[in-house]
Amino acid sequence: MEEDEISLAEEDIFRQYTFPSDFGPEVSAADLDGSNLTTDLPAQLSSEIPPQLSGDGFQSSMVTFVDHLNATLGIDIVSLVTTIVTIIVILILTHLAAKIVERAFAFQIPGVRAGGKAGIDFETEMTFRTIIRRLLVAFIYIFGVVIVIFQIPPLSKIAVTFLAGAGVAGIAIGFAAKDSLANVISGIFLAVFHPFRVGDHINFENEYCQVEDLTLRHTTIRTWDGRRIFVPNSIMGNQPIVNWSIIDPIITWRVDVGIGYDADIDKAREIMLDVAQRHPLVLKDRDITVRVTDLADFAVDLRLSFDVPKRDVAFTTGCDIREAVKKRFDREGIEIPYPYRNIVIQNPEPAPIPKDHRLQGEEGGFRSS
Repeated sequence: MEEDEISLAEEDIFRQYTFPSDFGPEVSAADLDGSNLTTDLPAQLSSEIPPQLSGDGFQSSMVTFVDHLNATLGIDIVSLVTTIVTIIVILILTHLAAKIVERAFAFQIPGVRAGGKAGIDFETEMTFRTIIRRLLVAFIYIFGVVIVIFQIPPLSKIAVTFLAGAGVAGIAIGFAAKDSLANVISGIFLAVFHPFRVGDHINFENEYCQVEDLTLRHTTIRTWDGRRIFVPNSIMGNQPIVNWSIIDPIITWRVDVGIGYDADIDKAREIMLDVAQRHPLVLKDRDITVRVTDLADFAVDLRLSFDVPKRDVAFTTGCDIREAVKKRFDREGIEIPYPYRNIVIQNPEPAPIPKDHRLQGEEGGFRSS
């Protein structure tokens, strides 16, 4: 009985403090807030109220769940999630920074024009922008990776240990990656001293090419027939290269033609000069000459020399002039001879037949009859 009376008394106290029946007119909205309904409970009852009724149920459940995972997995879940989010944010910011740098260096510097009127020509400026952009982007990504490494405690300890032995590790890495480092250093030197620039026309290993791109590792060149060759920068830095575009793009081109020994040299020279002067790509304000370069076995070799604005039109211009000269020579009766040889017989008398050969011939004829 005493226990039942105690239970009924506890229920009355719980209802009185939790669900008051008489709110007077003086009760404010703050007094009706559910968070204040259990603040004045006696100490002996506060521990017996379920957390769902006290307002802290969801937080308590989450804390209990996290504590259970921590105890089960042996790791700090909150710290792990924070680290993952931080790494993702760092990677996104690194990528955005690299893209911003690439777009910033994609625009031409104001005032730079072809011909070097602003102190630097367009090709040199573009080469500098290309190599500086690549260096900055590589630095940004490396910096981002380093920050990510230091966000992971096990990797950060390894990184600190690695930096402590950076001297020995640097020597080992230098020997292992000497070719790659040589290409990077050569790429920087090519950008600084610019023996060729992006867009220049060059001769590389007797191949007419155009420089398309310059990276930290290799140089991309495109041949006249559309092939792209990726050459390591260390080779480009040590290879003799003919640059047709640097300083002055105007070049002198030559067309060799052979005429017969009986042909009129002056007339042939006049025709060749007239054909060259009629071509639209030949520079008329430069010297156009025709000279005898060789008295060959079967022809007199004439060389026509003329200037064109740049190397990439020189070959087609020479082909046009060579064809026009051939047609004019045919109309004017000037021979372009084939290779031939003259055989001169000085003693046409038949050689005497030896006596032994005559006897053998007669015997052979007698037996056959």
